Amino acid sequence: MNGIIQVYGASWCPDCRRAKRFLGDQRVPFEWHDIDQDPQGPKVVQDRNNGNNIIPTIVFPDGSHLAEPTNEELAEKIGLDRMAMMHVYDLIVIGGGPAGLTTSIYAARENLQTLIIDSKGLGGQAGVTERLDNYPGFPEGIGGAELADRIVKQAQRYGVEMLQAVSVQTLKPDGSRIDVETSTGDHYHARAALVATGSSYRRTNVPGEEDLIGAGIHFCATCDGPFYKGSKELLVLGGGNSGLEEGLFLTQFTDKVTIVERGDRLVANRFLQDKVLMHKQMEVLLSHAVKEFRPKDDGSGKLGVVILEDRATSETKELHPAGCFVFIGQDPNTGFLQGAVELDAGRFVSTDTGFMTNVTGVFAAGDVRAGSTKQLASAVGEGAAAAICIRGYLDKQERS
Repeated sequence: MNGIIQVYGASWCPDCRRAKRFLGDQRVPFEWHDIDQDPQGPKVVQDRNNGNNIIPTIVFPDGSHLAEPTNEELAEKIGLDRMAMMHVYDLIVIGGGPAGLTTSIYAARENLQTLIIDSKGLGGQAGVTERLDNYPGFPEGIGGAELADRIVKQAQRYGVEMLQAVSVQTLKPDGSRIDVETSTGDHYHARAALVATGSSYRRTNVPGEEDLIGAGIHFCATCDGPFYKGSKELLVLGGGNSGLEEGLFLTQFTDKVTIVERGDRLVANRFLQDKVLMHKQMEVLLSHAVKEFRPKDDGSGKLGVVILEDRATSETKELHPAGCFVFIGQDPNTGFLQGAVELDAGRFVSTDTGFMTNVTGVFAAGDVRAGSTKQLASAVGEGAAAAICIRGYLDKQERS
């Protein structure tokens, strides 16, 4: 057996998809073995589980294995830190994406004891983006994982403490401090807290999507569009502003962009609608919804077929785009904040101009914040600005 983790499972197994996503979020290398395709796969699974077919079965380089593990069990096995060294900090940052990491760097440089608590993988969405071509300072572009690693190392250089694979359950005032309870049952206190948990791209949740993300299904045209230069056709799901803007952007890489909208009309602003409807490289399909994504038959594991359903007639059609970009909205990662701080109608965190929420000492920045632009560069900028506001808040508290 080689020196990386081996994951045995099946494409139809939800727990297998969860385990693969967890390892991917942590940027832990692994080899995937689909037991429906790998003749040796079922035997390995049965040998490891006393003749039982339990998936996922994950085999580690030391020869040990876990069968159907939880994310927490996986985190412990691969050695992620899940308990902080102290219980009281100057600042606790919830979320280890670009906004949270930047805030932590600025805070630590001001000699504030800073703890980051992250439920997934440090680096956020940027860390799992194949390549970033629009981030200032990298004219040739940079891999998302590489950029995330650089920011993490910079934070570590200033002594920022980081917990991974630990989610926050509650956040609430406790006297002059903020109490943060984690999924491990630990309580940490801080003079101030920053919510920087970001948002998650809304998915179609149709068959085939999970296994093709990054292999033909994408959520960022500016990040992944250039990889399709010279292609015949690209598909965009979503008729709102984001879908049309990104669709227009994609026309520079492909012969044709097809916009698919579930409703009977586009919902973007009129200016964008006019541009799209007059564009010779673009086509709009209204009242159509995706029913299934299928891989190519060549074994490459890349997107091959998109099945669409006409919502008026229930008839289906097959499209064969080189790639599909999904822009059907974003959901903020604010489930743990229900009733704790003020959220807007879209469940994004409401703040004042100083990034503070309606709870004294609790701030928010990045994609999770209402009114943010959902761009990497602005998330970094908000992180820096929030750090300055937090420093001012703490200085004022010390003087009072």
